[in-house]
Amino acid sequence: MDRTPHTPHTPHIVSDVMTQTVVSVGRDAPFKQIVMTMEQWKVSALPVLEGEGRVVGVVSEADLLPKEEFRDGDPSRMEQLRRPEELARVGAVAAGELMTAPAVCVHAGATLAEAARIMARRRVKRLPVTDAGGLLVGVVSRGDLLKVFLRPDEEIAREVRHEVVEPLFPGADRSVEVRVADGVVTFTGEIRDTALVPVAARMARSVEGVVDVGFDLSRPGVAGRHEPPVAGPLP
Repeated sequence: MDRTPHTPHTPHIVSDVMTQTVVSVGRDAPFKQIVMTMEQWKVSALPVLEGEGRVVGVVSEADLLPKEEFRDGDPSRMEQLRRPEELARVGAVAAGELMTAPAVCVHAGATLAEAARIMARRRVKRLPVTDAGGLLVGVVSRGDLLKVFLRPDEEIAREVRHEVVEPLFPGADRSVEVRVADGVVTFTGEIRDTALVPVAARMARSVEGVVDVGFDLSRPGVAGRHEPPVAGPLP
């Protein structure tokens, strides 16, 4: 039996998973240097910095492509009306003219869920990470945010037992057990109050590394009969 004292898990924050070695460019970086830097470091976007490291924008492959797209012809009138910002970059030659500003950034102390929401809403793959003073301290990617799903199943199970089973099913309801396989949590055993099932599902899903939650529970019935309140994954 594992008798190691349990320490409540603290949710990971961006600084736990970000890449601290960040490639960036200044406002005056020329077009060709930007392309060469992206190719050398195998990245699709670069933070643009000024001063001591304040992020003022981000230049991405999408910002550079209009120059090639219209290299052999002028944009149509319809394209001029629909894509004025992109077309303004056709004649740009430096990062300050090419970049998207203000930069979409995330604070180092933000949770991974917060960073994921920013990426989804702004449709970006990478975010510059800034400190309280707005200075660049790292970069976080979609892949970095997925690292929580590498947590061992037993570690996830211990946390679910501590954070969900112990507070929700004390005393007689402690017959509820937890299994975790490939990140999928399954609650098994007996439960008296079936109203706690959706509560347990929400709490378990908030544990980092949980892929899904399912139930294989029964409810004590009359004269030893058991009635299954729920089985399988909860919607």
